[in-house]
Amino acid sequence: MSFQMQSPLQQDSLADVLERILDKGIVIAGDISISLVGIELLTIRLRLLVATVDKAREMGINWWESDPRLCITQAPASDGSAALLDRLERIETQIGQLAAAREG
Repeated sequence: MSFQMQSPLQQDSLADVLERILDKGIVIAGDISISLVGIELLTIRLRLLVATVDKAREMGINWWESDPRLCITQAPASDGSAALLDRLERIETQIGQLAAAREG
């Protein structure tokens, strides 16, 4: 008597599975906690969402639209670099004036 393995009626390719996951969205969540003698030393919380942009927007997730590092249409947040460059230019001008006054 011989046994034969029957294959499933439908074999999904990786592309089909990925398309279904992106269409529906999948959330993977996990917490890592390191404790020593009952004292919590470190906690890492991991959250991963895999979905299409349209599905994420449908779920109310659109943080990339307002992140200045990811969005080229929005001006970067002011971090004082313009003021620092202005100050540096004024200092260089003053140094140049002092050097010219010493020479002449």
